[in-house]
Amino acid sequence: MFNNNTYKHSNFIYFDAELTNSTSTQKATPWEMALQQLKKAADLLNLEEDLREVLSHPQREVQVSLPVRMDNGKVKVFTGYRVQHNNARGPYKGGIRYHPNVSLDEVRALAMWMTWKTAVLDLPLGGAKGGIICDPKTLSPGEVERLTRRYAYAISGIIGPYEDVPAPDVYTGPQHMAWIMDTYSVLKGHLEPGVITGKPIEIGGSLGRNDSTSRGVAIVVAEAAKNLNINVKGATVAIQGFGNVGSNAAIIMAKEYGMKIVAVSDSKGGIYNKNGLNVDKVLAEKEKSGTVTTYKDAEKITNDEVLTLDVDVLVPAALEQVITKDNAGKIKAKIIGEGANGPTTPEADEILYQKGTVVIPDILANSGGVTVSYFEWVQDLERLQWSLEQVNKMLEQKMIKAFNDVYEASKKYKTDMRTAALTVAVSRVSQAIKLRGIWP
Repeated sequence: MFNNNTYKHSNFIYFDAELTNSTSTQKATPWEMALQQLKKAADLLNLEEDLREVLSHPQREVQVSLPVRMDNGKVKVFTGYRVQHNNARGPYKGGIRYHPNVSLDEVRALAMWMTWKTAVLDLPLGGAKGGIICDPKTLSPGEVERLTRRYAYAISGIIGPYEDVPAPDVYTGPQHMAWIMDTYSVLKGHLEPGVITGKPIEIGGSLGRNDSTSRGVAIVVAEAAKNLNINVKGATVAIQGFGNVGSNAAIIMAKEYGMKIVAVSDSKGGIYNKNGLNVDKVLAEKEKSGTVTTYKDAEKITNDEVLTLDVDVLVPAALEQVITKDNAGKIKAKIIGEGANGPTTPEADEILYQKGTVVIPDILANSGGVTVSYFEWVQDLERLQWSLEQVNKMLEQKMIKAFNDVYEASKKYKTDMRTAALTVAVSRVSQAIKLRGIWP
């Protein structure tokens, strides 16, 4: 059990995070928040003290120094991390982020959240996370490649297709994954595509990965609507955030589910048309002008107004902590599908739960990405490539089952969907630990 020792076709596209920075607050560090969430779920489950103790500690934490020769000829040393939280259910899984604010505390929390995320989806994987303290916007492509390969070399002894399978995260994408796969393969002396996911399709990536997070959001929102006896076809939707997740969710919801997208927004503001927006035309306008606000056939509204529109479904797909105690009472949507990570504060969660609003938490709603990453891993191990139809069908099956597992847990424990998702995850991981035992 334990091992302690944007849409443009480009390999530089950044994937949505395979993680959930769920309900963070300014008062607690990410790790403190993660431990608080674990305690809440463990209390509901009456979890044994031994299991709480095991789950409260990552199985391995690695910090590495990464000397990189910069374009000016000088050597700069970066700091990188890889935290492996738990592998009771399968190989560690989790993204690698490049950001100036990366810290061990953050990576540790994200690793735990990945353990819960894979467990909620019932994937045979564990949880891990990686990161490098850097500002990739200030680095040249050559410097980014050398940094990435140095990091891959530094952690090559603890990753592998049956041990730890990283993926893209903040400011990393298919090209970074290709470099890591190549570095690892050269070190091993043979091609090993299964060491990492989120790769370009040409070298072992999976069809359907680009919009998998958005598709997952659409699937669980539709399932929630059915449970609430809301007609999916014609259901009104407001989406805050029109980046990769928000825009693709709009397309899928409108074209495949017949939902009516009445409002969308980006960092410059939002647009609203009660009769529905033409998603294709909005997307074309966004690509042309860089914002949705120049779209003519709609009235301009603010990002805050997007959140409180009288709609059936609200999809926050932009920033953290946009739904707070100050605006939660004004939200009219019956369903909230969290496309973003941590858009709802704990205080807002309680207000919405008391109102009867179904909040599909990020740990479930935006887990389509890690689910298709799992499919990619399986395809790599078997040296196969599944059709797009097969990938999407299997994703739908996984997401629907996960939603219903969490929905039933929320009724069983008489709690909100976020806490219910954690109880499902913690229960599954705990059961695996108990069955496997601790040896030696």
